[in-house]
Amino acid sequence: MFYNEEFETLPREALKALQLKRLQQVLQRVYHTVGHYKKALDAAQIKPGAITSLADLPKLPFTTRQDLQENYPFGLFAVPMSSIVRLHASSGTSGRSTVFGYTKRDVETWSELMARCLVAAGLTKNDIIHNAFGYGLFTSGLGLHFGAEKIGASVIPMSGGNSKRQIMILQDFGPTAICCTPSYALHLAEQGKALGLDMKTLKLRVGIFGAEPWSVSIRDEIETIYGITALDMFGLSEVMGPGIAMECQEGRGGMHIFEDHFLVETINPQTGEPLPEGEEGELVFTTLTKEAFPLIRYRSGDITRLITTPCRCGRSHIKMERVMKRSDDMLIIRGINIFPAQVEAILADIEGLEPNYQLIADKISALDSLELRVEVSEKIFSESGSVKELQNIEKRIFKDMKDYLGITPRVKLVEPNTLKRSNGMMTKVIDNRRRA
Repeated sequence: MFYNEEFETLPREALKALQLKRLQQVLQRVYHTVGHYKKALDAAQIKPGAITSLADLPKLPFTTRQDLQENYPFGLFAVPMSSIVRLHASSGTSGRSTVFGYTKRDVETWSELMARCLVAAGLTKNDIIHNAFGYGLFTSGLGLHFGAEKIGASVIPMSGGNSKRQIMILQDFGPTAICCTPSYALHLAEQGKALGLDMKTLKLRVGIFGAEPWSVSIRDEIETIYGITALDMFGLSEVMGPGIAMECQEGRGGMHIFEDHFLVETINPQTGEPLPEGEEGELVFTTLTKEAFPLIRYRSGDITRLITTPCRCGRSHIKMERVMKRSDDMLIIRGINIFPAQVEAILADIEGLEPNYQLIADKISALDSLELRVEVSEKIFSESGSVKELQNIEKRIFKDMKDYLGITPRVKLVEPNTLKRSNGMMTKVIDNRRRA
């Protein structure tokens, strides 16, 4: 099944011609409307008109997360605020978030891409979709919601949390599809088991999962517990949100990237040099149709490989393998992206802390957990009555992490110079989660 068969099955030659035309158009537009891109292209001594084929793409400079942060909040917008109908944002401390704008046409495009994803998963207007992705400033919940409405399906806008109520709704409303992070699906299964519920007795037949890395063994576990087909979806808030790529039921083992809207490359993460299709590298995206927040050669940090083998489903768009590695030290905790720089910004504003900390990711049952260990100053430990002061600092860290990043870590304050170092260097991110 297709939502937009004409474009989803466009012959490769026609697809490449469309990509070039749209690339040339977006380059002209950002050069004249976004100061950052004019400056970057001028510094690279490249004019938009110099790009005459897709082979010229590597001539263009990269856009990085740092560029997004330096232009906070609206510096990369290519349209006036009067044309913006939606704002989303990543987690972050003040001045360090990334804000994404959408025009009315952007929202319509996003909705169509999500509709393509849902149809690729075998869903129709006759399905009831239980959407347990988070709503709000994050892009996942609302993005999928609009796509579900686009195909005429019934949507249950559950968002995340309140697991017992989720279980009740799954039983009472009889949804045929569930959408959430894979770890939350396993968590719901544990909650259901505790309540005496066999998840196979639900009416669910399809699950769409994403927003965090998950292995084939986790897919197998979800499918066994629920008795459903579990499919992978890929998205990046910076690029659009969910809906950039989707597994189809015919060709499991890779997600179709909707190449009429996104131009994708893989590069060597150390050198930035382009890699041949099929070699493992860092994904780089150029948006071809976004109006409000276009991105040119955005380095995603995600490591995977592109699959060029034709798919039985008939979609002509290239596929990507699931992402299991990063080129940076970003952590994904329950679908939320956490960068050490964000944590450092929070800790820097709290008196009595040393600049030494460790983020330790682990699993508690099916859910991701995060512990933050921070060294405090010698003065705090040596002063009398410091226990209360330590408790206040812990509460402040916990509150700021929750308020700014949307996560609730366990906070542990330790004495100076007690965090483990190797050759004098401290490993700030430790990920103990086992990925098969």
